[in-house]
Amino acid sequence: MGLYKEDGTRIKKSTFPSTAVTDTPMRVTEDVYETVAYGPGDGRPEGSRHHLLYQAGTIVPQSEIDRLFAPAATVTTVTPSTGPAAGGTTVTIKGTRLDGVSAVSFGATGGTELKVISATELRVKAPAGAAGAVNVVVAADSGNVAKTGGFTYS
Repeated sequence: MGLYKEDGTRIKKSTFPSTAVTDTPMRVTEDVYETVAYGPGDGRPEGSRHHLLYQAGTIVPQSEIDRLFAPAATVTTVTPSTGPAAGGTTVTIKGTRLDGVSAVSFGATGGTELKVISATELRVKAPAGAAGAVNVVVAADSGNVAKTGGFTYS
């Protein structure tokens, strides 16, 4: 699930549009939308749409805001899982909560041309690397998550 402003701009936890009212309640200062995925099982083409989660002016406890950002991204598959040491392989990563991913690294080197397709899929070009297996690490709002040995350079 991703959170967005009305104009489609993604909202990160650090920039959630709110102001303190008292103690833990927070007043939402802009309309906030979440993505809702739909797919082949519900008779519609696969995709996602934005759904109004909080209207500007709504008072929301800080714990609710924390809950929205708390679940970490997961990585279930990295395809293809091998590529040349010269780099340049377009890799598809599938998992959950990937719409908050801001970077992907292969070992210690960042991938390029990151494109978030949906909350469950993204694509990135593998950088050059030394022969052998490396961890694929996605950096997301909720923290980093790694697929150990997720990509092997040949």
